[in-house]
Amino acid sequence: MSQRSQRKEEHLALAKMFFNSNKDNDFNHVHLIRPALPESAVSRDSISTEMFGHTISAPFFINAMTGGSDTSYTINQRLAKAAAAENIPMALGSASILEKEIDQIKSFEVARQENPDGLIFANVNPTTDPKVAQKIVDALDANALQIHLNSVQEAVMPEGDRDFHWIDNLKEIRDTVDVPIIIKEVGMGIDPESLRTLLINDFSIIDLGGSGGTNFAQIENERRKTQKLNFLEDIGLSTVKTLLAARTIPVNKTIIAAGGITNALDIFKSLVLGAQYVGIANYFLQFASQDSETLIAAIQNLKYKLKLLTALFGLDHISKADEVKYYLDTDLYNFTRQLYN
Repeated sequence: MSQRSQRKEEHLALAKMFFNSNKDNDFNHVHLIRPALPESAVSRDSISTEMFGHTISAPFFINAMTGGSDTSYTINQRLAKAAAAENIPMALGSASILEKEIDQIKSFEVARQENPDGLIFANVNPTTDPKVAQKIVDALDANALQIHLNSVQEAVMPEGDRDFHWIDNLKEIRDTVDVPIIIKEVGMGIDPESLRTLLINDFSIIDLGGSGGTNFAQIENERRKTQKLNFLEDIGLSTVKTLLAARTIPVNKTIIAAGGITNALDIFKSLVLGAQYVGIANYFLQFASQDSETLIAAIQNLKYKLKLLTALFGLDHISKADEVKYYLDTDLYNFTRQLYN
């Protein structure tokens, strides 16, 4: 097994080991105002939506996790089966390994084989050669391309990059690739200034990737043998804070909430705070590590609870979630006040 594939295996094992569904992710500091007279009913069609020209069954999807090793082949196969069965999108893990190890492509191709008609997103790092990025999109028959931003992970990773000049190459990839581009943070959150920079440069689909879920600084510190960089594990913005920050920028954009989302109420609150879609990774990994059927049941459970919430808050469709009133606990309130000032 190559060093890159070994790293993929280690990432999977450590992500699963560090998973904590009860970790404080700030969603518990957002309180929704529920109408006692909702004047609504639970509807089968209340949570379906559109994404990249496809009708999907719910506004959440399987976010990027893995690819490039034997274990990731099995995980991606199970994820893709569930995505196909439940008609939700699926993002693959970083395929940048294919630039050096094309023989690992089978662990990515399996997603399209299991889900021939669904939405599948490829994923590369921000230094990927634009022509290689297009080849990866073509090879995986991807409907969109995620480009992940992971400077903190790279800084802690023993073999990581130390040059974070990315914006010019991001623009070259965008101008070369013929599918929509999703800019995606990796668990540390996109701050307001970086979001403005992305929007000014015509990147309009942003996965905020807040902290509260998988912490790649923690994972890479576990992999380090010496000189631990534990102080970098807590420098991220929570998913809720990134959503609140994004609301302060009055520019048309598509916002994806991700990071530590493990239940239907977190999904619903993300939509209330302005997200159009929600990405879920490690929570789904826990079920995919067992089998596809267990994961399918978990997805169905989330859908049912999301339909209940939609009705309980007096909405005929979840697209109106941003009309729900809410209030914030002190820390979040102070955060928004300081942003505006």
